[in-house]
Amino acid sequence: MMLNWKNLDTLASYEELKKVEPVNVAEAMSGENGAERVKNYSIPMMDGLTYNYAAKAVDDKVLAALAKLAGEAQLIEKYESLYNGAVINTGENRLVLHQLTRGQLGDDVVAEGVNKREFYVAQQQKIADFANKVHAGEITNAAGEKFTTVVQIGIGGSDLGPRAMYLALENWAKVNNKFKMEAKFISNVDPDDAAAVLNSIDVAHSIFILVSKSGTTLETLTNESFVKDALAKAGLDASKHMIAVTSETSPLAKSDDYLAAFFMDDYIGGRYSSTSAVGGAVLSLAFGPDVFAEFLAGAAEIDKAAKNKDLLKNPEMLDALIGVYERNVLGYPSTAVLPYSQALSRFPAHLQQLDMESNGKSVNRFGEPVDYVTGPVIFGEPGTNGQHSFYQLLHQGTDIVPLQFIGFKNNQIGTDVVIQDSTSQQKLCANVAAQIVAFACGKEDENRNKNFEGGRPSSIIIGEQLTPKTLGALLAHFENKVMFQGFVWNVNSFDQEGVQLGKVLAKRVLAHETDGALKVYSDLLNI
Repeated sequence: MMLNWKNLDTLASYEELKKVEPVNVAEAMSGENGAERVKNYSIPMMDGLTYNYAAKAVDDKVLAALAKLAGEAQLIEKYESLYNGAVINTGENRLVLHQLTRGQLGDDVVAEGVNKREFYVAQQQKIADFANKVHAGEITNAAGEKFTTVVQIGIGGSDLGPRAMYLALENWAKVNNKFKMEAKFISNVDPDDAAAVLNSIDVAHSIFILVSKSGTTLETLTNESFVKDALAKAGLDASKHMIAVTSETSPLAKSDDYLAAFFMDDYIGGRYSSTSAVGGAVLSLAFGPDVFAEFLAGAAEIDKAAKNKDLLKNPEMLDALIGVYERNVLGYPSTAVLPYSQALSRFPAHLQQLDMESNGKSVNRFGEPVDYVTGPVIFGEPGTNGQHSFYQLLHQGTDIVPLQFIGFKNNQIGTDVVIQDSTSQQKLCANVAAQIVAFACGKEDENRNKNFEGGRPSSIIIGEQLTPKTLGALLAHFENKVMFQGFVWNVNSFDQEGVQLGKVLAKRVLAHETDGALKVYSDLLNI
């Protein structure tokens, strides 16, 4: 099929969508109507995960219009084109292959004469072998002692995703006897970041992962030098404590400065790299290769589900289209991601990069300005902490902010205490249930300070427990949601030119090649 890459505002189905009568969320979610919606507006994602969108501003008419939009925008066909190896990243003239790190959805993808699925599997096996040898004490420090800590040095996608995934599984791994090594992360070029991590670990028993695709990332190489200096001061040979995750063509690939090098390629953007060697090395060392394999399996299952042409059986596509409806028709500028799980404390930060770096674009795939809004502002914190922070604005502020809750029936630790006739986990779940209804239905009060208008839309992903497999599924759900939204908006979701200008100017400042305001700011900051 010929793919038509058209702007959203040229699609007839978008014009139809704008004419559909909006749903009153407060009315729809009240009384028995609300009870029926909660039962019916729900899709299984995989075993142990469900997407429920009852509290969203949609009904059968809106859903039918969204299904038409999905068809006219050729969302499934574009996804098929992506996983079969088309050049979807038009800005950098590259394939987009992060789904291929966890499974093959279609044809063999061959680039530069290399079968890319075989390449990714080979790197995973290489990482698994290395991690197993570290855990078995076959690879040790110079004194023949086991490594006990792994430290990832990287920024952006080399930090946010892997850090969020590690924190999400740390307690689970400890309870399930899968915890092998503590992981730490150094990302900020601020020397206080590296110093704080180095002061919290035993460097003699630590292995460091340098993550840089090009081998030239300024912040990462600066932090590497900081770490090497600390190792030297401790009388340690840095080359016996460091491994690299990089491309095969980078200067790090065959350097004697590293115990080993594991490879990624240009077809996986940093924010999509948690299931590549970028996440694979640190997660395999921290928890073992079998845990990383389960994580990949969960992501693969969601990737497969995202192929379904039936909108009401494809949670990723439905979530994406509801988001487009909220952004482009209802006019909501932001979305809050609210996981009711402390383990997901850094998951919203990862999604900020995933979503805003991907779809924060004002030109289409061909570099032409678009006449409609694109990606929303993403923010969030875990519940219940957020309830005592920014929920005031969410409930009673002048902007309506769509909400994406995540909740689990069971905790990760397997134990709990009963206080006032309920467990801690039940109290947590009671809060998320209450918030969904409070946001949707509101509460009338003669005292305007205590009046809640309601009509604040939300969805929730409900899981049995946060495990490696369900975490992989969550990651893939949001990756595919962002991908589908980029297709609808006709933007390139896989480059990030917006981060480049600041890098260029920073280099000018450091080279003292400045004038005008840039020079004055440089002087003010004593550079």
